[in-house]
Amino acid sequence: MLRKHLAIGIIFLFSFFCSIAQSDVPHGWHLLDFAKDSVYGISLDRAYQFLKEKDKRSKTVLVAVLDGGVDTTQEDLKNILWRNPKEIAGNGKDDDKNGYTDDIFGWNFLGGKDGRDLKKASDERSRVYHRFKNKFTVPGLDSNTLNENEKFQYAMWQKAAKELNKSGEEQMEIMFLEMTAKAIKKHDKILREDLGINEYTCEKLETLEPKTKQGRDAKFGYLSCMKMIGIDPDEKNTTTITELDEYVEGKKESINAKDNPPPDYRADFIKDDYNNINDKFYGNPDVMGPTPMHGTHVTGIIAAERNNGLGMDGVADNVKVMMLRVVPDGDEYDKDIALGIFYAVDNGAKVINMSFGKSYSPDKRWIDSAIHYAELKDVVIVHAAGNESTDIDAKENYPNAVYLSAGTKATNFITVGASSDPRLKGGGLVADFSNYGKESVDVFAPGVKIYSTLPGKHEYGNLQGTSMAAPVVAGLAALIRSYFPDLTAQQVKLAIEQSVTVPDPSVKAIKPGTKNESVSFTELCRTGGIINAYAAVVAASNMKPMKQNEKLPKSTFKNTKPN
Repeated sequence: MLRKHLAIGIIFLFSFFCSIAQSDVPHGWHLLDFAKDSVYGISLDRAYQFLKEKDKRSKTVLVAVLDGGVDTTQEDLKNILWRNPKEIAGNGKDDDKNGYTDDIFGWNFLGGKDGRDLKKASDERSRVYHRFKNKFTVPGLDSNTLNENEKFQYAMWQKAAKELNKSGEEQMEIMFLEMTAKAIKKHDKILREDLGINEYTCEKLETLEPKTKQGRDAKFGYLSCMKMIGIDPDEKNTTTITELDEYVEGKKESINAKDNPPPDYRADFIKDDYNNINDKFYGNPDVMGPTPMHGTHVTGIIAAERNNGLGMDGVADNVKVMMLRVVPDGDEYDKDIALGIFYAVDNGAKVINMSFGKSYSPDKRWIDSAIHYAELKDVVIVHAAGNESTDIDAKENYPNAVYLSAGTKATNFITVGASSDPRLKGGGLVADFSNYGKESVDVFAPGVKIYSTLPGKHEYGNLQGTSMAAPVVAGLAALIRSYFPDLTAQQVKLAIEQSVTVPDPSVKAIKPGTKNESVSFTELCRTGGIINAYAAVVAASNMKPMKQNEKLPKSTFKNTKPN
């Protein structure tokens, strides 16, 4: 089946390794308890019951979500969104003097001062190739004369150049997708005319009976195409077609990048000096942006208002969520990620969720500095492992916990793979799209058929990916920080890691990217298990608070924050 290589931040519509048919599991299965429900959830109710029995009181915790945007009007989110207490909405003034005017809910680093929003960006591989092409193709270049950061960029440029010379497989993928997209559009046109509706999902279409033979043939063709490329049955036809067209267009740009530099969308919309990390006061306050689907879903997983009788419940019950819009359709920019982390830390976030990633990071030093700043400021960072069924011990996935300049790991950084459940048809314990790594991935968490908030006042639906697994962990980190506020970021990470559920060896864990290679969970991540909220809060309750930075490594950065 077709493999789709996308930044995690925009993979939410497509899961090319998953069957469209799934068994009937309840919404919110990821929160359930295995002993009670026979589902490999995170035992959240038991965690809250334990906290109640111990008469624990919570403290509000601020979580920053670095993503593509959030719908601030969604019924289950509007009450949990952070509102900057030092800023007056809509007065056009920078009331808190932090350089960002009217940053009520957070900040949009993908916006222009004129109010426009950057929707799409080129892939980082193409940007890397053309950015460094002239510098590294100088005749007689001696790489030994390059400094440490230049050597890192040179190796990355060589990798990009090599990959761009091997685009035959990608060209075949695009041909396949173009033909599929053409067929889908043809079937969709017939179905809309026959059924008299403009929007539908695969689930809804299954229940409808077209009036004509042409309509019945179109129904069969449409559903077959959706199954072939693995579209989630909850996705609307209009959304699927739009996203498929945009993906094909982006892949074409990438394939042609060897000879044609990618469009510089950033220069048109944002107009910052990208190569200057100190040029940081750009963007606008529109945290919703043009594509808030992914960020809205992630936010709901973390903190959708609990026990209000609406939609679904988030993991954490006493948090506020700050949105930093930094992920476009395409590959995110390192500068925006770094500045988003700095903003989050400076404005009080204690947990940061990052459900995105890419294979190239030419300005990793900026992100390393931001992660280290968060480490020094006692902030937990949770990152999605990626969705290419790849061992990221061997293949790069950025951002990561390893500091480029020192080779040491950030002690506040948790990398998350996606687990599943055997009750999901075609599923085992591991999501077959999930990246893994015995050293690079810390834990697994549910990431298949996760029900959460979607854009629109009353909208909810299922999405999947490590993008969905990471906020489950971020929600748990926030829950621990809320009820055990004296624990450091390192202790929160430890509580989560030492309390994982190690699955029964008799239940198959199929190594992602293989058909039937059974492996132990210890081969897939450091801890060898799936997070367990109940066990984690018990572990946290038994920890003695330690002094912040008591066990942190010495700083390897001369400057950890832009001027």
